[in-house]
Amino acid sequence: MTKSNKEEDLMQKIVSLCKRRGFVFQGSEIYGGLAGTYDYGPLGALLRDNVVDSWKRKFVSGRRDMHLLNAAILMNQKVWQTTGHIDHFSDPLVECKKCKKRFRDDQLAVPPPEGKCPECKGEFGEVRQFNMMLSTQVGAAEDSSATSYLRPETAQGIFVNFKNVVDSMQPKIPFGIAQIGKAFRNEITPRDFIFRLRELEQMEIEYFVHPDEWQKHFEYWKDEIFEWMGVIGLDMDKVHDVEIPDGDRAHYSSRTIDFEFDYPFGQKELFGLAYRGDYDLSKHAEASGEKLEYRFQDESGSQVFTPHVIEPSFGLDRTMLALLVSAYREEGEGEDMRVYLKFDPKIAPYKMCVSPLLKNKPELVQKAEEVFAHLKAEFPGVVWDDNGNIGKRYRRQDEIGTPFCLVIDFDTLEDASVTIRHRDDGSQERVKIADLTDYFQTKLS
Repeated sequence: MTKSNKEEDLMQKIVSLCKRRGFVFQGSEIYGGLAGTYDYGPLGALLRDNVVDSWKRKFVSGRRDMHLLNAAILMNQKVWQTTGHIDHFSDPLVECKKCKKRFRDDQLAVPPPEGKCPECKGEFGEVRQFNMMLSTQVGAAEDSSATSYLRPETAQGIFVNFKNVVDSMQPKIPFGIAQIGKAFRNEITPRDFIFRLRELEQMEIEYFVHPDEWQKHFEYWKDEIFEWMGVIGLDMDKVHDVEIPDGDRAHYSSRTIDFEFDYPFGQKELFGLAYRGDYDLSKHAEASGEKLEYRFQDESGSQVFTPHVIEPSFGLDRTMLALLVSAYREEGEGEDMRVYLKFDPKIAPYKMCVSPLLKNKPELVQKAEEVFAHLKAEFPGVVWDDNGNIGKRYRRQDEIGTPFCLVIDFDTLEDASVTIRHRDDGSQERVKIADLTDYFQTKLS
């Protein structure tokens, strides 16, 4: 099997596992689906929550210089006029003259005029720009004043609230404003599972600094991003930091680094780090008439300036896919093959599974229920499983990434200890029930 075929096979296996085990479902599947939309199932929702919690601990609650914001998805259309999104937030689109299917010009293996339609081999029409903003109507009016947009990014909600946060919280520069929320992009050709979506989740920070100090803060945030990737368990051998050259950066950026990941379909952007200067605050100040400045007093006197911005940006859905790729493992061959997800225990949807060795033995079930109730009260992500024999339970929990399986057996009734089986190597150990809290506090810290 060639490398390309192996990568395609890996992607198919991950997609299949996600549906079979309740991580990710196609959006509106019973009606044929809606391209570019996916629903996170029970395990996917837990995994997402764990990633978000880790991100918040690292970048928000664990810091003194960060404030959390939750801005509205719908915003005044003037926001997007000011930022240029209405006029310029677009991708190059081509349409096949024969089958009428549309494609992004920059994603075709051979773009026009030489390239042909990958579906029917027909000729393409001219390249034109397609705006990716999703519009909607707000209120009862039917004229242009009622037009609003589903935000294509979360950043602008932070910038338009800059003055509110400064006035209410009086932060000391440097400081950041963080936000987690939905963004919407009318992608021409959404693809690659949950990598490129029309409805996506962003975790973003706008970090406001003195204009003379942006370079040191940029390097600091680069290190912080690398550190967090290791914390959540990404395969760091698959991560690349790519300096974006002049001409390829966004118009507002003087320096940008893309953190790219080796997905099965190629090396693609995972996170971004951009120096936005004072572009956004200055644009909004000019358009709104509000002074979006920062004032402070030090030994040299009073200073008034427009802060510059360092922007670490994280796509939650892309992070989920990168984690699945990083965690996927196969052992053995044929019917003996064991598939497991090697999640970091802190990120795994379920941390531990509790089982009676035999579900038809009331004394084992009762004791297992006692252990389950105790652990459930102490830790998140504790699941009960008594379906099938113990070997099948192990395989099932391995496949969804549960790091620890606890089995209550007949010895438990005698010595008040349980068997703990470890996901990664299948090893087992006996631990006293009275010691389980301390044991897992150590394992999950």
